[in-house]
Amino acid sequence: MREIVVSFDRVSKSYPLYKEFRGVKNVLFDLTKHLNRRSPRFEALRDISFEVYKGEKFGIIGRNGAGKSTTLGLVAGVLKPSAGRVVVNGRIFPLLTLGAGFHPELTGKENIILNGILMGLTRREVLQKIEEIIDFSELEEFIDRPIRIYSSGMLARLGFSIVAHLDPEILLIDEVLGVGDIKFQKKCQEKMMEFRTGNVTMIIVSHSVGSISTICDRVMWIENHVVRMIGDPMEVVEQYCKQAGVEFVVDGNKVQTKTSTF
Repeated sequence: MREIVVSFDRVSKSYPLYKEFRGVKNVLFDLTKHLNRRSPRFEALRDISFEVYKGEKFGIIGRNGAGKSTTLGLVAGVLKPSAGRVVVNGRIFPLLTLGAGFHPELTGKENIILNGILMGLTRREVLQKIEEIIDFSELEEFIDRPIRIYSSGMLARLGFSIVAHLDPEILLIDEVLGVGDIKFQKKCQEKMMEFRTGNVTMIIVSHSVGSISTICDRVMWIENHVVRMIGDPMEVVEQYCKQAGVEFVVDGNKVQTKTSTF
């Protein structure tokens, strides 16, 4: 039996929508009305269920605002469900917003150690990988300087290098691989293919249906905050393209559309 590492059981997530504040006087004169009024809520996900197996490459597609990134946030534990249950078994390494967990006054090297420890590794385990991380990032000249002087591209490169070299068990990817110059992007793609052939569990959100269909074993399509379809990448992508009115072309094992992303 395949080992389940991520399970969503009828999960919903919503956020309150706060109305414009009209002043204390207005509230006091209509206190009962304001106390009884329920705040409207934005529903990001509604009653979704799915499972991801150990070593599986699981893609998530859908239009902007469908709930894809919210799903990754729930897997990562940075969000809590409003209803339902999320269960994750394994050490999660997120590639969501690269560099988001860095401390600006620490050096690049110090941030590598800090992030590694926050991801559940020991200091010794991080130090065993640190030279490899620095070399991959191509930031040797700046690695002992505080990262507040780094550009956004440098932060992204350092963030990717950390996650990619710390032996992830569950890797979450959210449209963040186009970092750095063409040479560095090629290195990122090669690293992702190493994970693709290994036993790393990958959950990938992308608008690139070509990448999703090539990398993933299964794909989930989220539409209007609910699961529309889960299954074979080619079948799901084909239906997604048809619904979006985009031409779907299979060239060998590759999927092409008139517009590569949508």
